Amino acid sequence: MEKDFQIAPQLRGFCAKGCGRQDKQLNTYDYLADVPGNTDWTDLVEVQFKNTRKGYFHNDNKLPLEKGDIVAVEASPGHDIGVVTLTGQLVPLQMKKAHLKPGTEIKRIYRKAKPADLEKWEEAKSREQDTMIRSRQIAKDLELDMKIGDVEYQGDGNKAIFYYIADARVDFRKLIKVLAEEFHVRIEMKQIGARQEAGRIGGIGPCGRELCCATFVKNFNSVSTAAARFQDISPNPQKLAGQCAKLKCCLNYEVDTYVESFRKLPSRDIQLETADATYYFFKADILSEMITYSTDKRMAVNLETISATRAHQVIEMNKRGEKPLDLNDESIQEPEKPIDLVEQEDLTRFDKQKKKKKNNRGKGGRGENNQPKEVDGATVNAEKANTSQGGERNNQGRRDNNRRRGDFRRNGRRHDGGAANSGQKQGE
Repeated sequence: MEKDFQIAPQLRGFCAKGCGRQDKQLNTYDYLADVPGNTDWTDLVEVQFKNTRKGYFHNDNKLPLEKGDIVAVEASPGHDIGVVTLTGQLVPLQMKKAHLKPGTEIKRIYRKAKPADLEKWEEAKSREQDTMIRSRQIAKDLELDMKIGDVEYQGDGNKAIFYYIADARVDFRKLIKVLAEEFHVRIEMKQIGARQEAGRIGGIGPCGRELCCATFVKNFNSVSTAAARFQDISPNPQKLAGQCAKLKCCLNYEVDTYVESFRKLPSRDIQLETADATYYFFKADILSEMITYSTDKRMAVNLETISATRAHQVIEMNKRGEKPLDLNDESIQEPEKPIDLVEQEDLTRFDKQKKKKKNNRGKGGRGENNQPKEVDGATVNAEKANTSQGGERNNQGRRDNNRRRGDFRRNGRRHDGGAANSGQKQGE
């Protein structure tokens, strides 16, 4: 008991069994996978096939199935191969979310896939790409206005599902005959929309995340341009359209919140009258319930931003024939905006600042042209006195040098003259 008590706290949190294989589209996290007796609640199992195609089957043989197991299931004709993606109590909820028609026949699981089943399955999948390219060429030769987006072979290779997109109704009876003769399999044609095609192919959206239709969106609701207008989004088709060339599904995510906040705002056609001017609607911040008014209908002139509560007060005053002196009411304080800690700091604080070289020399320093700064009169007088004294010393030194040179020259002449005279006397 003590050992179990020590291990139990470590098992809290996310369940490892519920994660399963994340490479599958429309993956569901089974948070009840580690609950004892979870699989005893129901024998229904969710099995996923290629891309986003899923099916629900009965586990009549009571096989010990877990998320990620490859199983062989009943199909018409033959059998199909798929991967178990969900078991237990969440399967009925997923079936309800999938909006299965009442009276839909639920088939059963035969067995876990054997090596022979897996070999045949891999062989069938290897033919899908060539089959799709060839079928597109056949549809083009028959001049059919349709696009074959994907081909999926059944696990046993006896049947092929052709997914196509078409704007109008297409008579593909002749196409089915040609495809059956070409590939020698049973043909099934299934029409899908542009959103379903994007979900099957997958990809990365402009938000940087994987496409919603490839991760969790199963039922595609219609998206209208009214959702963009309620959120004050610029009606730019290039930005509002997704990879399927339709309006983005995420436009519907927050539209209900915007509609609820929009109801609290006064009508945009109502004018606000004050003692000085008439104000017209200019723009509105729907979520913060702040409205900006202008004194001109077409351009921004004397803009005033007030709350929706203040706007309703002015409208009631105008109905009573009263006009406030000012559109803003100082007694009503606007709600304080949350402080952004990032804005308080300068991003350049991480840059290394270069140290400036000081040109000052000495305490007093020197200015331009190496001239002493005039700090006070004493400094200037001291500089002048030092300069005059140095000049006098230099002049005195020059005089002494000149005197020495003169004496040296005179002495040299005397010696030279004496030597010459003595030479003459010896010659005589």
